[in-house]
Amino acid sequence: MPTMNQAARDRSLREHLLKLLTAEQAHAGFEAAVKNFPVELRGRRPAAAEHSAWELVEHLRIAQWDILDFSRNPDYKQQPWPGSYWPATAEPPDDKAWDRSVRAFRKDLKTFCALIADPGTDLYAKIPHGDGQTILREALLIADHNAYHVGQLILVRKQLGAWG
Repeated sequence: MPTMNQAARDRSLREHLLKLLTAEQAHAGFEAAVKNFPVELRGRRPAAAEHSAWELVEHLRIAQWDILDFSRNPDYKQQPWPGSYWPATAEPPDDKAWDRSVRAFRKDLKTFCALIADPGTDLYAKIPHGDGQTILREALLIADHNAYHVGQLILVRKQLGAWG
């Protein structure tokens, strides 16, 4: 049985990463989680829930932006954890904040996907200003982090009676 050459393996890996980041395969994704989310429920924390939908959406945006920034910015500065990675309030600060956050999340994900899709991006090279991280590792980190918090967001929707 013939094996794939390195270029074909590289293309295949990039395609799998892009699907991992953007496609709904084993579970619902970000788009399903935020679609038609009732405005009046965005800042509400269900009983026993740690976060509101707003807090989760904004955290997803901030963390993804941070990973993207780290991946491509040689002047990257790590922000204090956890304060810089979560919004200050359970409620969106204004009527437009949710939409801005969702748009920014989508834009940053698209930018990261373009980085992965670019054959000139060495997925295995150590990021020069890091301590061993690679673009491949950062892609897997985004996928893992996003899946975890999107699952929380869907659970919050269910608890608020706004899913399905």
